[in-house]
Amino acid sequence: MPHDPFAWAALAGAALSVPILIWYLVARPPLVRTTKLALLLGIGVFPILTAGSGNIAGYEATKTRRFCGSCHVMTPYAQDSEDLESTSLAARHSRNDAFGKENCYACHADYGMFGTITTKIGGLRHVYEYTFNFRQLSVAEALPRIHLLEPFTNDRCTRCHSTTVPGWRAVGDHASLVEELGRDAVSCLGNGCHGPAHPFSKPHLDEGEIEEVTR
Repeated sequence: MPHDPFAWAALAGAALSVPILIWYLVARPPLVRTTKLALLLGIGVFPILTAGSGNIAGYEATKTRRFCGSCHVMTPYAQDSEDLESTSLAARHSRNDAFGKENCYACHADYGMFGTITTKIGGLRHVYEYTFNFRQLSVAEALPRIHLLEPFTNDRCTRCHSTTVPGWRAVGDHASLVEELGRDAVSCLGNGCHGPAHPFSKPHLDEGEIEEVTR
């Protein structure tokens, strides 16, 4: 059973609506005030409650790593994130209590003014790509072909990792590159910096480079 209160509200709305509709279709009572009130609840209020709460519950479900890893070609990414022994950026972020179970969404979401909308529209593109281009592939065949639709910008990192705190500025590479990072001339995920979040999926890196960027 779901633990999301919005999911419970959606189920409750449906559970309250169905018996009202069955009662009306079977009993065919006269359309007196009481019947109209019951129908208002059965085909109006309770279904709206179900639709509204269900949409919110569904949206929250799509933010979880479990959902992101449900496409088979994403399985290695989810498994790496859940691996307590992994030192990749994705795995380390998945162990953050603040957003660990939603680390895929937290790092890949668009944080613009209409971020929620643009992220979900982008998600529809992922559904299209998976259905028509990746569904029939094995994981081994898919990994070399999986890539970001747009460059991973530094502002997705600096929303959490402030570039102004003393601890961050105390790192020499940070302080010397702060302007370049601000205009994305240098990437936080560059091979000379923190490296790719999912190094196992970068076939152009040899084992030595992968080990270096995952330390």
